[in-house]
Amino acid sequence: MHSSSPLHLRINRLDNGFRAHRHDYLEFSFVVDGSGSETINDVSHPMVPGTFTFVLPYQVHEIFTDPGNTLVLYNCEFSMDLLMEPGPNNELAGLINDLNSLQAYVQFEVHEMEQMRRLIEEMFEEYNGSDRWRRTVLQIRLKEILVRFDRYRRKGISLQGDVRHSSKISASIWPIIHYIHCNYQEDFTLTDLAALFAMSMSRISEVIKQATGQTFVHFLHDLRLRHACSLLVSTDMSVIEIAHEVGYGSYKTFSHIFREIKGVAPKDYRKIKITNIN
Repeated sequence: MHSSSPLHLRINRLDNGFRAHRHDYLEFSFVVDGSGSETINDVSHPMVPGTFTFVLPYQVHEIFTDPGNTLVLYNCEFSMDLLMEPGPNNELAGLINDLNSLQAYVQFEVHEMEQMRRLIEEMFEEYNGSDRWRRTVLQIRLKEILVRFDRYRRKGISLQGDVRHSSKISASIWPIIHYIHCNYQEDFTLTDLAALFAMSMSRISEVIKQATGQTFVHFLHDLRLRHACSLLVSTDMSVIEIAHEVGYGSYKTFSHIFREIKGVAPKDYRKIKITNIN
């Protein structure tokens, strides 16, 4: 997600499901063939052609393929930046908040399923092309797909009715998580976040742990070190330059934290990864 275009779309064919995992970006999937099931934060739903699922950052999700089947589905992974746009009319940010009260998947009927499949196929063709305005068209397609999903899941659903929640996370956390994602390279503290979002430090700590499974400090280190690992492998930047680039004020602090979490020094990590690639 550190690329200039933080959106990736592909077709996956799963014979044996996919292990439980979570990530710091958003994801939608759309099943085109086969059958199975998916579990998101311990809430399960079937996966058959026409199943559309929208997964929030840090939700633990796992896919199971039915015996004798191959589950074929589109997966689109994209940064929160594409929804958390600045300005007072940022309606699409509500898609993230609403997953706290609405289910994270829908099963499209035949007509709507074909419409959604056509939209995603057009998006996939654009994704693999190189025409002018490609990034703009991809963002437009993404937003249309998510809007259609949201409209469909709201049909006949009452928030006071029997709705199984796929997330127990407070809606107030996502602007905070997004802010940290955008600013982890800067020097800020939990006190700064509390002042910025008019919340107590204990409350911010609580919701960050609830959303990410990590304390604020570990979450910040995780974001910085994953960026550092990417730079170590993909660039010729010095370790000192990388330390400053990802938000550490000194090489000594960066090297100590990197070794503590990764088990090796940054220079050794670079050598190991580059050797494995070659």
